[in-house]
Amino acid sequence: MPLYQPPIRDQRFVIHELLGAVDALRAMPRYAELDAATVDQILEEGGRFSEEVLLPLNRKGDEQGCAYDPSTRAVRTPDGFAAAFAQFRDAGWQGLTADAEYGGQGLPQLLQIAFDETRCAANQSWAMYSGLTMGAYECILRNGDAAQKELYLPKLASARWTGTMCLTEPHCGTDLGLLRTRAVPDPEGGFRITGEKIFISCGEHDLAENIVHLVLARLPDAPAGTHGISLFIVPKFLPAGAGAEAGCGARNGVACGGLEHKMGIHGNATCQMQLEDAKGWLLGEANKGLAAMFVMMNGARLYVGVQGLGLTEFAYQNAAAYAKDRLQGRSLSGPKAPDRPADPIVVHPDVRRMLLTARAYAEGGRALAYWVALMADAQHHHPDAAERRFGADMTALMTPIVKAFLTDNGFYCASECMQVFGGHGYIREWGVEQTLRDARINMIYEGTNTIQALDLLGRKVLLDGGARLRAFGGLVRQFVEEHGASVAMNEFVTPLADIAGKVEKLLLELGLKTVGNKDEMGAAAVDTLRVVGHLVFAYFWARMAERALARIRSDGEQVDPFYPAKLAMARFYFQRLLPETAFHIRAARSGAGNLMDFASDWF
Repeated sequence: MPLYQPPIRDQRFVIHELLGAVDALRAMPRYAELDAATVDQILEEGGRFSEEVLLPLNRKGDEQGCAYDPSTRAVRTPDGFAAAFAQFRDAGWQGLTADAEYGGQGLPQLLQIAFDETRCAANQSWAMYSGLTMGAYECILRNGDAAQKELYLPKLASARWTGTMCLTEPHCGTDLGLLRTRAVPDPEGGFRITGEKIFISCGEHDLAENIVHLVLARLPDAPAGTHGISLFIVPKFLPAGAGAEAGCGARNGVACGGLEHKMGIHGNATCQMQLEDAKGWLLGEANKGLAAMFVMMNGARLYVGVQGLGLTEFAYQNAAAYAKDRLQGRSLSGPKAPDRPADPIVVHPDVRRMLLTARAYAEGGRALAYWVALMADAQHHHPDAAERRFGADMTALMTPIVKAFLTDNGFYCASECMQVFGGHGYIREWGVEQTLRDARINMIYEGTNTIQALDLLGRKVLLDGGARLRAFGGLVRQFVEEHGASVAMNEFVTPLADIAGKVEKLLLELGLKTVGNKDEMGAAAVDTLRVVGHLVFAYFWARMAERALARIRSDGEQVDPFYPAKLAMARFYFQRLLPETAFHIRAARSGAGNLMDFASDWF
């Protein structure tokens, strides 16, 4: 059976030592009473739930999958999923960050992200059922009227009801301007909605009393394109009564028409949803549904990035354990275990390269994702307007990077860790082939990684003249100035400053090229996101190296081995992974001609 131990030691390092998160959060009135002991308790209990409850269900969920009954249009989740969800619900985990007035605990997004990482590492398919629910909660919180909030938020926060988002249709994926689902006014109030949605995660299941679908549809007089999209609340069962005490009434006209047969995440119900004169209620303003839905979509993109992070850590842990145990051949520099018939494969340089690549991307991704969660907390709750703006800018800038860079890394590292296992990795017994299959979807859903790259380059950088990226660059410059004179930090500060300068130059060139030809942006976007992702990782790895060096100096011979290991990981990242940027910078600069000059009929 695959193993997984929540990386609590590294989580604590990132939260307490790297980010100083408790002090940062206590500056926000909402979190004024937060303390380190509470943070550590959440990490430990969340990690225990992930390891002891979710991990044992992961392989079973993959092999058994979900079952669809066409006669009832119901979906049964894999054995054990419903019991685990009941345990999750009864412990109050769903409302970890929800507002106290709606039954939540009001804790920071930072703790939600940390818990999400361990849940997704242990069992991504299961974790998705609750992950989308908090997205629906946030969307209704930001866009709903008082009655909608009073009715739906307590039930979503308690996990009595779960949530989905229904965007994609058979004829349109990313281009939502083409959607055809229609909403017509109901004389009795609300709207009647008819259409078909596909690829709807958690669209039908047996885990909760009700499912709240957030559905994009068009009103009869809506303008064409994305400007004519509205957002509606469409519950599986119509609410019986009003307010927080409302229960489930009659079945609504929304149902699952079948399950998608997928490459991975078999334990999650990915549904074809049919809306047949379903009762719905407008959420937010008419014809402004896409903007309202982006509250949920952006949260989902961060969540998917954390899925990539979790699977990277999971793949690393299992491959490292195997490499230390598996005997195969002898070290090139002479036997390292002469008393045994062969050396463990961890002695071989390329096995170490694969393992350390996964570990570097996991630890760098953890630092980035947790910092972005801290920025999201500041965006919504910091008392200083400038801090709220900075938090909003950093969250917006980093969302496509978290989503794409971390999920690209996750799939690549799952593949590398499968390679560590050799032939054993290709069979189910060790679990790494499931990790590879599960990881692949993360690069596709919630906006493909190419869409994220276009969002980063086009909307988050070029559209605002690079203001947000310059704001992040200010953090980089400040760090370089503070530590540039340190001999011990030179091996980290010098390449950090170098990649920052190269990114600035690259983006200036691309800004000029795209003025006359937008294909230049499309041709360069994916490579550019990769380069900017490495700039961000280099910044956090340099900061982690500085913290490790400080502890090594202060603790001397009594230093926790964690810190020399962290310093060695920083060196590996800067020497082995950051140089990848040279290729991507050159590719980004090569232009659109080598792509677009290839005639269509040559394909």
